[in-house]
Amino acid sequence: MSSKFLFLLLIICSFTGNSQVLRKRTTMLMGGRFDITIVAKDSLSAEQSIDEVIAEITRIEYLISDWKPTTQISEVNQNAGIRPVKVDKEVFELTKRALQFSEITNGGFDISFAAMDRIWKFDGSMTEMPSAEAIKKSVEKVGYKNIILDSVNSTIFLKLKGMKIGFGALGEGYATNKCKEMMLAKGIKAGIVNGTGDMSTWGKQPNGKPWNIGVTNPFHPDDLLGVIPLTQGAITTSGSYEKFVVFDGKRYSHIINPATGYPVTGLCSVTVLGPNAETANGLSTSLMVLGKKAGLELLIQFPEYSCLMITDDGKIVKSKNFRIKKFHPHL
Repeated sequence: MSSKFLFLLLIICSFTGNSQVLRKRTTMLMGGRFDITIVAKDSLSAEQSIDEVIAEITRIEYLISDWKPTTQISEVNQNAGIRPVKVDKEVFELTKRALQFSEITNGGFDISFAAMDRIWKFDGSMTEMPSAEAIKKSVEKVGYKNIILDSVNSTIFLKLKGMKIGFGALGEGYATNKCKEMMLAKGIKAGIVNGTGDMSTWGKQPNGKPWNIGVTNPFHPDDLLGVIPLTQGAITTSGSYEKFVVFDGKRYSHIINPATGYPVTGLCSVTVLGPNAETANGLSTSLMVLGKKAGLELLIQFPEYSCLMITDDGKIVKSKNFRIKKFHPHL
């Protein structure tokens, strides 16, 4: 449904010599890049905290990744159309929340998109659009209404053989949020966990200033569209500007609407701010699929979240509650 691009950049200012130190590490997890920044009283505790964050993300990956054959989600997929599979409460609850997103977006967001046939090619090899018949066939196994949850037995059952579920549109946000909660419980008062553009932040830089999050201009990736100061909360971006095809003058992005099988059009970037990265992650993906008008209507149901959208023709659209004073757009 959605690939993530690293539209969000962490801008770390120089800081005064006080008792706190900042340490940062980059690693590949959950099929993408994670940038982990921790502020602690000394280098040793900062590095140990980063180790713990990496261990937690790895733990989550081995629970929910659909590309690792031994995870609980892979077992669910392997038993599609055969039997329900018992999963941990954590996996069950994440799946339940994903289904709620599916319902409120009428399938615009759908974790069963993992079964979609990849008939659209964005590597330059496509010379014509797939046929309407091929597009319809590509989403035959997609459909959140065929996911059956049993809360008493904590099982997930996919009714159709060949169905698959995947957390590519929620997993990174969920992981970064879990790591933030874990660090706060441990007493680490500031940091950022950034999973491929899905970012959880808390506290301040050692100099006492907020974290400065730069949002990349999708039409000029070397430039910043603006800078957003954050001390507590999440920011996620979904985008499609790097991979697309053009037929008859119309631009088709690589983000596919799982309900129709057709690429989304209208928006090339959506950034969502709010308290929880998992929810922000689901919203940014959903808004890309739903488009500007329906996306803004959906966001009304989430008053703690705000958004910044960039249309295919370069217009900036903000939700009414987007109130970042230091944001200076210069498309």
